[in-house]
Amino acid sequence: MANPIGGQASGEFKETSGRLQPFYVVTRNTMGILTPDAFTQLTPSSSVAAPANLSATLVGLQQFGVLGGSVAFTRGDVGNNFVGGPTAAAAVAGVRPLGFFMNDANGNRWENAPGVASGRGTYVHGSGSTVGLSVYETKNLATNADLVWAVGDLVYASRNGLATNVSASTNTYESASPTVLGVVKCAPDATSALLVIDLRV
Repeated sequence: MANPIGGQASGEFKETSGRLQPFYVVTRNTMGILTPDAFTQLTPSSSVAAPANLSATLVGLQQFGVLGGSVAFTRGDVGNNFVGGPTAAAAVAGVRPLGFFMNDANGNRWENAPGVASGRGTYVHGSGSTVGLSVYETKNLATNADLVWAVGDLVYASRNGLATNVSASTNTYESASPTVLGVVKCAPDATSALLVIDLRV
């Protein structure tokens, strides 16, 4: 059966060129202030991602700052009410995943850059929200093995600040009891590369 994301079997979903496609959103949160490194961090942000295990969804992407579709973290290490990507290499107290950024912090060429103008970065959360991601991990960060995404997989925040289905501490930002960000509703396949999840945060 064809993946419904590509519009082959159902008109419910339609893939777009954005890195996060909101299908059903409970909350678009703009309260938090973007951290300075939300505009400057490398993609991926962690030294864990050596060239060998770089996500295939990031190949050819040369952009600084958090991306739409990457994980939004509360950043207590910076101060009250700050949000951004993960810290560089290891978990830090006061840094936990909240949801997924809707837009790139630095915006896109030839478009308005609301994050730069306002210092705010909208992120999606709320149990029951359904979003499609075009950026996510495609490799196990410890073994370099290809990830196989499947319907029903639990989704966590990787050390790179992307969605992963590997709960091992070698892959997740939170090494102990990682936060479940959502459940895979539609897995990427040969028809569509979009990863669709129902949020649980």
